[in-house]
Amino acid sequence: MRVGIITSRIRVEEKLLLAAFEARGITPTLINDDALILSIQASSAPLPYDVILERSISTSRGLYTLRLLEMLGNTVINRWQVAHTCADKLLTSAALHEAGVPQPDIEVAFTAEAALQAIERMGYPVVLKPVIGSWGRLLARINDRAAAEAILEHKEVLGGYQHSIFYIQRLVNKPNRDIRAFVVGERCICAIYRNSEHWITNTARGGKAENCPVTPELEALAVRAAQAVGGGVLAVDVLEDPERGLLVNEINHTMEFRNSIAPTGVDIPAHIVDYALRYATEVRA
Repeated sequence: MRVGIITSRIRVEEKLLLAAFEARGITPTLINDDALILSIQASSAPLPYDVILERSISTSRGLYTLRLLEMLGNTVINRWQVAHTCADKLLTSAALHEAGVPQPDIEVAFTAEAALQAIERMGYPVVLKPVIGSWGRLLARINDRAAAEAILEHKEVLGGYQHSIFYIQRLVNKPNRDIRAFVVGERCICAIYRNSEHWITNTARGGKAENCPVTPELEALAVRAAQAVGGGVLAVDVLEDPERGLLVNEINHTMEFRNSIAPTGVDIPAHIVDYALRYATEVRA
Protein backbone atom coordinates (compact mmCIF):
# COMPACT_ATOMS: atom_id res chain seq x y z
CA MET A 1 0.00 0.00 0.00
CA ARG A 2 1.43 3.37 -1.07
CA VAL A 3 0.51 6.19 1.30
CA GLY A 4 1.17 9.92 1.12
CA ILE A 5 0.79 12.50 3.89
CA ILE A 6 0.58 16.15 2.82
CA THR A 7 1.85 18.79 5.21
CA SER A 8 4.43 21.54 5.41
CA ARG A 9 5.27 20.99 9.07
CA ILE A 10 5.71 17.73 10.95
CA ARG A 11 3.77 18.12 14.19
CA VAL A 12 3.28 15.57 16.94
CA GLU A 13 0.16 14.32 15.13
CA GLU A 14 2.04 13.58 11.91
CA LYS A 15 4.81 11.78 13.83
CA LEU A 16 2.19 9.62 15.52
CA LEU A 17 0.53 8.83 12.18
CA LEU A 18 3.88 7.91 10.65
CA ALA A 19 4.60 5.56 13.57
CA ALA A 20 1.16 3.95 13.27
CA PHE A 21 1.66 3.31 9.55
CA GLU A 22 5.14 1.93 10.12
CA ALA A 23 3.78 -0.42 12.81
CA ARG A 24 1.70 -1.91 9.98
CA GLY A 25 4.68 -2.30 7.68
CA ILE A 26 4.01 0.84 5.63
CA THR A 27 6.36 3.79 5.26
CA PRO A 28 4.38 6.79 4.02
CA THR A 29 5.84 9.48 1.81
CA LEU A 30 5.76 12.96 3.29
CA ILE A 31 4.60 15.43 0.65
CA ASN A 32 5.68 18.97 1.47
CA ASP A 33 2.95 21.29 0.22
CA ASP A 34 5.50 24.14 0.14
CA ALA A 35 7.04 22.45 -2.89
CA LEU A 36 3.97 20.71 -4.33
CA ILE A 37 3.11 21.45 -7.98
CA LEU A 38 -0.17 20.17 -9.44
CA SER A 39 -0.97 20.57 -13.13
CA ILE A 40 -4.33 21.09 -14.79
CA GLN A 41 -3.86 19.78 -18.30
CA ALA A 42 -4.91 16.85 -20.44
CA SER A 43 -1.78 14.83 -19.66
CA SER A 44 -2.04 15.28 -15.87
CA ALA A 45 -1.83 12.04 -13.89
CA PRO A 46 -2.61 11.20 -10.27
CA LEU A 47 0.17 11.11 -7.73
CA PRO A 48 1.51 7.54 -7.24
CA TYR A 49 -0.31 6.73 -3.97
CA ASP A 50 -3.20 4.47 -3.04
CA VAL A 51 -4.38 6.98 -0.45
CA ILE A 52 -3.29 10.48 0.59
CA LEU A 53 -3.96 12.06 3.99
CA GLU A 54 -4.28 15.83 3.88
CA ARG A 55 -2.72 17.38 6.99
CA SER A 56 -1.88 20.88 5.72
CA ILE A 57 -1.43 23.63 8.28
CA SER A 58 -3.05 26.08 5.86
CA THR A 59 -6.79 25.57 5.41
CA SER A 60 -6.93 27.19 1.98
CA ARG A 61 -3.86 25.32 0.75
CA GLY A 62 -5.33 22.04 1.96
CA LEU A 63 -8.67 22.69 0.27
CA TYR A 64 -7.14 23.52 -3.11
CA THR A 65 -4.81 20.55 -2.88
CA LEU A 66 -7.68 18.16 -2.14
CA ARG A 67 -9.75 19.52 -5.01
CA LEU A 68 -6.93 19.08 -7.53
CA LEU A 69 -5.89 15.67 -6.22
CA GLU A 70 -9.45 14.38 -6.55
CA MET A 71 -9.63 15.87 -10.04
CA LEU A 72 -6.51 13.88 -10.93
CA GLY A 73 -8.07 10.68 -9.60
CA ASN A 74 -6.38 10.33 -6.23
CA THR A 75 -8.09 8.82 -3.18
CA VAL A 76 -7.87 11.39 -0.38
CA ILE A 77 -8.85 11.70 3.27
CA ASN A 78 -10.83 13.71 3.93
CA ARG A 79 -12.63 14.19 0.64
CA TRP A 80 -12.66 17.73 -0.74
CA GLN A 81 -16.40 18.23 -0.29
CA VAL A 82 -16.15 17.21 3.37
CA ALA A 83 -13.21 19.54 3.99
CA HIS A 84 -14.87 22.37 2.05
CA THR A 85 -17.99 22.12 4.21
CA CYS A 86 -16.18 21.76 7.54
CA ALA A 87 -13.78 24.63 6.81
CA ASP A 88 -16.72 27.04 6.64
CA LYS A 89 -18.87 27.40 9.75
CA LEU A 90 -21.85 28.64 7.76
CA LEU A 91 -21.73 25.71 5.32
CA THR A 92 -21.37 23.34 8.28
CA SER A 93 -24.42 24.89 9.96
CA ALA A 94 -26.43 24.54 6.75
CA ALA A 95 -25.45 20.86 6.41
CA LEU A 96 -26.35 20.17 10.05
CA HIS A 97 -29.71 21.91 9.64
CA GLU A 98 -30.56 19.91 6.53
CA ALA A 99 -29.72 16.69 8.38
CA GLY A 100 -31.81 17.67 11.41
CA VAL A 101 -28.80 17.74 13.75
CA PRO A 102 -29.36 20.06 16.76
CA GLN A 103 -27.11 23.11 16.96
CA PRO A 104 -27.16 26.54 18.62
CA ASP A 105 -29.42 29.21 17.10
CA ILE A 106 -27.65 31.15 14.34
CA GLU A 107 -28.28 34.40 12.49
CA VAL A 108 -26.38 35.46 9.37
CA ALA A 109 -26.09 39.00 7.98
CA PHE A 110 -23.98 40.75 5.36
CA THR A 111 -23.75 44.33 6.64
CA ALA A 112 -22.96 45.77 10.06
CA GLU A 113 -26.40 47.40 10.21
CA ALA A 114 -28.20 44.14 9.50
CA ALA A 115 -25.89 42.29 11.90
CA LEU A 116 -26.81 44.68 14.72
CA GLN A 117 -30.51 44.09 14.04
CA ALA A 118 -29.93 40.33 14.03
CA ILE A 119 -28.03 40.47 17.32
CA GLU A 120 -30.73 42.51 19.01
CA ARG A 121 -33.42 40.21 17.66
CA MET A 122 -31.57 37.19 19.03
CA GLY A 123 -30.86 38.89 22.36
CA TYR A 124 -27.65 39.31 24.32
CA PRO A 125 -25.26 37.67 24.90
CA VAL A 126 -24.21 36.32 21.49
CA VAL A 127 -21.00 35.06 19.93
CA LEU A 128 -19.71 36.58 16.70
CA LYS A 129 -17.47 34.22 14.72
CA PRO A 130 -15.51 34.34 11.48
CA VAL A 131 -16.97 31.80 9.07
CA ILE A 132 -13.46 30.49 8.42
CA GLY A 133 -11.00 30.12 11.29
CA SER A 134 -9.73 27.72 13.92
CA TRP A 135 -8.05 27.47 17.35
CA GLY A 136 -10.65 29.79 18.87
CA ARG A 137 -9.26 32.88 17.14
CA LEU A 138 -11.27 36.04 16.36
CA LEU A 139 -14.27 34.94 18.44
CA ALA A 140 -16.11 37.75 20.20
CA ARG A 141 -18.58 37.39 23.05
CA ILE A 142 -20.97 40.33 22.82
CA ASN A 143 -22.87 41.16 26.00
CA ASP A 144 -24.58 44.45 25.11
CA ARG A 145 -25.27 46.97 22.33
CA ALA A 146 -22.14 49.04 23.04
CA ALA A 147 -19.93 45.99 22.58
CA ALA A 148 -21.84 45.00 19.44
CA GLU A 149 -21.37 48.40 17.85
CA ALA A 150 -17.64 48.43 18.67
CA ILE A 151 -16.96 44.92 17.33
CA LEU A 152 -19.00 45.48 14.18
CA GLU A 153 -17.17 48.73 13.50
CA HIS A 154 -13.81 46.97 13.91
CA LYS A 155 -14.82 44.30 11.40
CA GLU A 156 -15.88 46.95 8.89
CA VAL A 157 -12.55 48.77 9.24
CA LEU A 158 -10.58 45.53 8.94
CA GLY A 159 -12.26 44.96 5.60
CA GLY A 160 -11.84 41.79 3.60
CA TYR A 161 -14.48 39.42 2.32
CA GLN A 162 -14.65 37.21 5.39
CA HIS A 163 -15.21 40.15 7.72
CA SER A 164 -18.36 41.09 5.80
CA ILE A 165 -20.04 37.76 6.59
CA PHE A 166 -21.53 38.13 10.06
CA TYR A 167 -22.06 34.70 11.64
CA ILE A 168 -23.92 35.23 14.91
CA GLN A 169 -24.53 32.40 17.36
CA ARG A 170 -26.64 32.43 20.51
CA LEU A 171 -24.35 31.98 23.50
CA VAL A 172 -24.94 28.59 25.10
CA ASN A 173 -24.91 28.64 28.89
CA LYS A 174 -22.62 25.63 29.04
CA PRO A 175 -20.64 24.45 32.06
CA ASN A 176 -16.96 25.44 32.05
CA ARG A 177 -16.27 22.94 29.29
CA ASP A 178 -17.26 21.63 25.91
CA ILE A 179 -16.93 18.20 24.32
CA ARG A 180 -14.78 17.13 21.41
CA ALA A 181 -15.89 13.79 19.97
CA PHE A 182 -13.62 11.96 17.52
CA VAL A 183 -15.42 10.19 14.69
CA VAL A 184 -13.53 7.81 12.42
CA GLY A 185 -15.69 6.27 9.72
CA GLU A 186 -18.92 5.03 11.29
CA ARG A 187 -17.76 5.18 14.92
CA CYS A 188 -17.20 7.73 17.63
CA ILE A 189 -13.97 6.26 18.99
CA CYS A 190 -13.57 8.56 22.01
CA ALA A 191 -14.29 12.02 23.37
CA ILE A 192 -12.78 14.58 25.70
CA TYR A 193 -14.06 17.40 27.83
CA ARG A 194 -12.16 20.63 27.22
CA ASN A 195 -12.25 22.39 30.58
CA SER A 196 -11.56 26.08 31.05
CA GLU A 197 -12.61 28.96 33.27
CA HIS A 198 -12.65 31.06 30.09
CA TRP A 199 -15.71 30.86 27.84
CA ILE A 200 -13.42 29.76 24.97
CA THR A 201 -12.45 26.18 25.80
CA ASN A 202 -10.16 25.22 22.89
CA THR A 203 -7.03 23.39 24.04
CA ALA A 204 -5.09 25.80 21.78
CA ARG A 205 -6.33 28.55 24.12
CA GLY A 206 -5.50 26.73 27.35
CA GLY A 207 -8.41 24.31 27.74
CA LYS A 208 -7.49 21.15 29.66
CA ALA A 209 -8.41 17.76 28.22
CA GLU A 210 -10.24 15.19 30.34
CA ASN A 211 -11.86 11.93 29.29
CA CYS A 212 -15.53 12.20 28.37
CA PRO A 213 -17.54 8.96 28.42
CA VAL A 214 -19.02 8.21 25.00
CA THR A 215 -22.66 7.66 25.89
CA PRO A 216 -25.09 6.26 23.31
CA GLU A 217 -26.57 9.77 22.99
CA LEU A 218 -23.19 11.39 22.34
CA GLU A 219 -22.12 8.71 19.89
CA ALA A 220 -25.36 8.93 17.92
CA LEU A 221 -25.14 12.72 17.73
CA ALA A 222 -21.46 12.79 16.75
CA VAL A 223 -21.89 10.16 14.02
CA ARG A 224 -24.99 11.92 12.65
CA ALA A 225 -23.09 15.20 12.55
CA ALA A 226 -20.14 13.60 10.78
CA GLN A 227 -22.42 11.96 8.23
CA ALA A 228 -24.18 15.29 7.66
CA VAL A 229 -20.95 16.78 6.26
CA GLY A 230 -19.95 13.65 4.34
CA GLY A 231 -18.10 11.50 6.88
CA GLY A 232 -14.45 10.54 7.24
CA VAL A 233 -12.00 11.43 10.00
CA LEU A 234 -13.56 14.28 11.94
CA ALA A 235 -13.68 16.00 15.32
CA VAL A 236 -17.18 17.07 16.33
CA ASP A 237 -17.38 19.87 18.91
CA VAL A 238 -20.43 19.60 21.14
CA LEU A 239 -21.95 22.01 23.67
CA GLU A 240 -24.07 21.01 26.66
CA ASP A 241 -27.12 23.28 26.73
CA PRO A 242 -29.00 23.09 30.08
CA GLU A 243 -32.33 23.36 28.26
CA ARG A 244 -31.84 21.76 24.83
CA GLY A 245 -29.24 19.12 25.67
CA LEU A 246 -26.31 18.31 23.40
CA LEU A 247 -25.77 20.70 20.47
CA VAL A 248 -23.19 20.43 17.70
CA ASN A 249 -21.05 23.55 17.57
CA GLU A 250 -18.46 22.92 14.85
CA ILE A 251 -16.76 20.10 12.93
CA ASN A 252 -13.02 19.95 12.26
CA HIS A 253 -11.62 18.02 9.27
CA THR A 254 -7.89 18.14 10.13
CA MET A 255 -8.08 17.93 13.90
CA GLU A 256 -5.21 17.82 16.33
CA PHE A 257 -5.33 14.92 18.76
CA ARG A 258 -2.05 14.87 20.69
CA ASN A 259 -3.73 15.98 23.94
CA SER A 260 -6.59 13.48 23.67
CA ILE A 261 -4.75 10.15 23.58
CA ALA A 262 -3.62 10.01 27.21
CA PRO A 263 -6.89 11.08 28.89
CA THR A 264 -9.05 8.76 26.75
CA GLY A 265 -6.65 5.83 26.59
CA VAL A 266 -7.56 5.47 22.90
CA ASP A 267 -4.90 5.13 20.21
CA ILE A 268 -6.41 7.74 17.90
CA PRO A 269 -3.70 7.61 15.20
CA ALA A 270 -4.06 3.82 14.99
CA HIS A 271 -7.79 4.19 14.31
CA ILE A 272 -7.10 6.82 11.64
CA VAL A 273 -4.49 4.63 9.94
CA ASP A 274 -6.71 1.53 9.98
CA TYR A 275 -9.55 3.56 8.51
CA ALA A 276 -7.30 5.01 5.79
CA LEU A 277 -6.07 1.58 4.75
CA ARG A 278 -9.57 0.14 4.79
CA TYR A 279 -10.98 3.10 2.86
CA ALA A 280 -8.26 2.83 0.20
CA THR A 281 -8.96 -0.87 -0.22
CA GLU A 282 -12.70 -0.31 -0.55
CA VAL A 283 -12.22 2.43 -3.15
CA ARG A 284 -9.95 0.19 -5.25
CA ALA A 285 -12.32 -2.81 -5.01
